[in-house]
Amino acid sequence: MKLCTFEIETPIGRIQRAGAVVNNDTQIIDINFAVAWRYGEKGEVQPYRLADALAPATMLEFIQGGDFALEHARGAVSVIVANMKSGASPKGARGETIVYNMSDVKLKSPLPRPAMLRDYYTFEQHVSTMFKKRNDTVPQSWYEIPVHYKQNPNSVIGTGETVRWPSYTEAFDYELELACVIGRQGSNVPLDKAHDYIFGYTVMNDFSARDIQRREMAARMGPAKGKDFATSIGPWIITKDEVPDAYNLHMTAKINGELWSDNNSKGMQHSFEKMIEFTSNGETIYPGEIWGSGTVGGGCGAELDRQLKPGDVMELEIEHIGKLKNTVVK
Repeated sequence: MKLCTFEIETPIGRIQRAGAVVNNDTQIIDINFAVAWRYGEKGEVQPYRLADALAPATMLEFIQGGDFALEHARGAVSVIVANMKSGASPKGARGETIVYNMSDVKLKSPLPRPAMLRDYYTFEQHVSTMFKKRNDTVPQSWYEIPVHYKQNPNSVIGTGETVRWPSYTEAFDYELELACVIGRQGSNVPLDKAHDYIFGYTVMNDFSARDIQRREMAARMGPAKGKDFATSIGPWIITKDEVPDAYNLHMTAKINGELWSDNNSKGMQHSFEKMIEFTSNGETIYPGEIWGSGTVGGGCGAELDRQLKPGDVMELEIEHIGKLKNTVVK
């Protein structure tokens, strides 16, 4: 499934709902209301209460529902799509809208507030280039363990949203990354079971204040202030069953329509499964966490010796997943 969080205007203000993207990305089905409609059609006495339990309306709660929530969502969405093909436009028993045109809603980050936001460092081309720029060599430990840092889950934005250029930096940068979404709670997960803990994949733009980041890391701490002001996720989450091979995806970044980055997700030193095994060792991981792969080789301005400027439009795209678009404003 292709899952999103969308925002709509209502008489009581803006609300956000979990949706399934269908019909060549032109329409969104409200998952919670679709499940309620389906059980109402079956004669269920309290379809809304049942839908709230089976397929909650927020993405984090939906992911926490695991395979059970996905099963009910898939069933309801398939029935709605079949009705639409026959010319019907289902409405809820209370008159609620179930199907929206993409043009009538605003996409948000598919997970507006992840349970945790972690970013790893797995592409050797990027790592070695950045170490060379600091007149340093890649430490042996990088090859041995999937190192990462934690980011700010409260500063996540989605596609189409602007990102503010922090007042304290002169070196704003983008980073093209593949990200996985954790779908199960667990600890001490063995490598051969780790894939079961992946819910799906999305695109990540790990914005960076390079000058501040360099100062932080020179003191052997961070990055924090150089990263925590914003991270973009989206445009949606693709469940893992619809991604043929997460480790062979074409990845590109365009700035103002010009191709800057062009690479592939091949060659990660540590797979997401290895990250899960290592990170869950003596620690609990939770559904709704988002984990970035780290920047793909050539996937940022710093590697390319190119500088972004206020007003630039960044379009990051990954094969089988989608395009994440943001504009930086000062």
